[in-house]
Parts: sequence; C-alpha cells; structure tokens
Amino acid sequence: MKQQGLVMVFALLVLLSITVLGVSAVTSSLSQSKMAVSMQQSGLAFDAAEAAIAGVFFESEDETLLTDPNKTDPLSEARQGNVFDPEADSMSCFDDGEWTDRYMTEGGLAVGDRHVVDGTYQSEASSKSWSRTAFIREQACRGSSNVIGGSNVNCHVFIIRGCGKVAGKSSVVANSLAASVFGPASQ
Repeated sequence: MKQQGLVMVFALLVLLSITVLGVSAVTSSLSQSKMAVSMQQSGLAFDAAEAAIAGVFFESEDETLLTDPNKTDPLSEARQGNVFDPEADSMSCFDDGEWTDRYMTEGGLAVGDRHVVDGTYQSEASSKSWSRTAFIREQACRGSSNVIGGSNVNCHVFIIRGCGKVAGKSSVVANSLAASVFGPASQ
C-alpha cells in the first residue's frame, strides 16, 4: 500500500513540473510575440521618420517649387526663421515652436506642392510622418572657396529632424540629419 501512495505522489510531482514548464513556455512565447510586434512598430515609425527627411530634400530640389515666387521650400523657410542653436535649443517632435514642418501622407510627394497638411502616412499600420527643419548657421564652405566663387558663396547649415509615430504607441521615433547647402553669402 505504501508503494501505491508513493507512485501517486511521484505522478503528481511530474504532472506539476510539466504544468510549470507549459505555463513558462506560453509566457515566454507571449513575451517574444509582444517584443516582435514592438520591434515591427518601431521599424514602421523609423521608416516614417526617414520618409519625412526625404520629403524635405524632395521639396528643396523641386524645380517647380523653387521657381514659383508664391511658394517656398522647407530649407528656404527655415533660413528665413530664427537661428537654431544646438547648444541651447532643443528640437522636439512635439514642440510646436518656430520650426518649418513638412508632412508625408499616403498621397506621397507631388512636384510643385508644399506638403504642409497633416495626414496619415500609412493606413495599414496607421502611422504619421513629419519633419522639422531649422537653420543653424552660415559658414565658409570648406575646401571649395577658390572653385565656387570665393566669398560670394557660403554654406548654409540646417538640421532636419524626421519624426514617425505609429497609432496607439506613446513613443515617437526620431532621426536627425545635418545638411549643408551652397547659397549666396549674407552681407
């Protein structure tokens, strides 16, 4: 009789250990699934931020937009605004300060258009994409002053921050880029 009770206790212990292993496997699987979804959403937000930066360059190189006296590109608008000091100022994706904003929407980029209307970047993942552009300084262009006209041309330095956000997530993914553009020297 004692042996039958011992077998039953042993069977219960084996059953308990299998249950603990099963619960642990399910918990680990759910955790890994949540991490994969989070990484996918972060990747979508990063893609949106990169697209926002690309949109600034698209508009800044758009001949139709550049030759229309009634429209300005984001770099020209930023150049006309306040100077951004990277040591003292911050450029947040949420700051509604004096930055030049551009949005990327499902409609994409169109030649001759200023992309200033907020909208959904991607409806499948319901994400937003926008950029902030600010002028930093004007400086002598390194190594090219003899070739491009001496003191009549300077490099205008900008910072461009692309921002991307997936709906339902509290965080925003941002990427920043410094750009230098040849322009007439200020007098």
